[in-house]
Amino acid sequence: MASPPKPFCVLVVDDEAPARRRLADRLRQDAEVGQILQAENGIAAVELIQQANPDIVFLDVQMPGVDGFGVIDAIGLERMPPTIFVTAYDDFAIRAFEADAIDYLLKPFGNRRFDMTLERVKRRLHKPVSGKKGSGSFGPELVSLVTRRVSPGAIWDWVVVKSREETRLIMTRDIDWVEASGVYVTVHAAGRSFLYRASLTTFANRLDPFHFVRIHRSSIVNLRSIAMLERRSHGEFDAVLKDGTCLLISRNYRPGLEERLGQTL
Repeated sequence: MASPPKPFCVLVVDDEAPARRRLADRLRQDAEVGQILQAENGIAAVELIQQANPDIVFLDVQMPGVDGFGVIDAIGLERMPPTIFVTAYDDFAIRAFEADAIDYLLKPFGNRRFDMTLERVKRRLHKPVSGKKGSGSFGPELVSLVTRRVSPGAIWDWVVVKSREETRLIMTRDIDWVEASGVYVTVHAAGRSFLYRASLTTFANRLDPFHFVRIHRSSIVNLRSIAMLERRSHGEFDAVLKDGTCLLISRNYRPGLEERLGQTL
C-alpha cells in the first residue's frame, strides 16, 4: 500500500506581518500543506531556502534591502523552489515571468484567486514539468498580464479624447469612473467629464484589470478613487468616491468587487 504523500513545506516571505499572517492562515486550511516557514526580509528568506529547502515559496517583490528578485539572484534561478510572486504592483509582472514564477498574486487578492494559485503549484509539484520551459509552466493570469504589458497600447496608460477644438490626453490612473452614455461612454477624471466614442465593454477591456472593476452594467470604477462603501438593502452597496460621487454596486457585480478587494462586503 502506497504511503500518503509528504506534506508540502511552504515559505512565506513578506516584510509586512499582516500579509504574512494572511498567507499563513490560508495555507493552514489546505490539508496538503505541512510546515509553514516565514521570513520578514530577503536575507532571512535566502537563509531559510538554503537550510530548509521548502517546496513552495510565496515571495513578496518589494522589500527593504534584498527584494524578491534579489532572493532569486542569491539562490540562483535553477535552484529556486517553485515560486509565486506576491505584490501590490503589477509593474513587476514581466520580471516575474522571466524569473520562471508559477504565478503572480496581486494584492489585494481574493480567497478564490489564492486557492487557484495554490492548486496550480501543487499540480506542478505532483507532476513536474519536464523538458523546455514555456508558458505552460505559468499561471494564466501571469501569462495574460505579461502578454498585454509587452504589447504597446494593449492596456491603456493614456486615453486620447478628441473634440472639435482639441485632442486631450488623460492618464488612466486619473480616471475616477466611467459610465455608459448610449453607445459611447463618459469618462470622469479630475472633476471633469469627457465623451469617448467606444462602448463600455470595449473601454473596459483596455483598462488595467487590477485597478478598474465593473460595479454595474453601466459603470466602471477606479478602486483607488473609492473612499468608502455604504450598505444598501437587498445586498447592494454604494461606492462613495473621494470627490463625493455615489455609485451603485449592483448584486450581480458585487462578487467581482469582493474578489478584487480580497474580502466580503
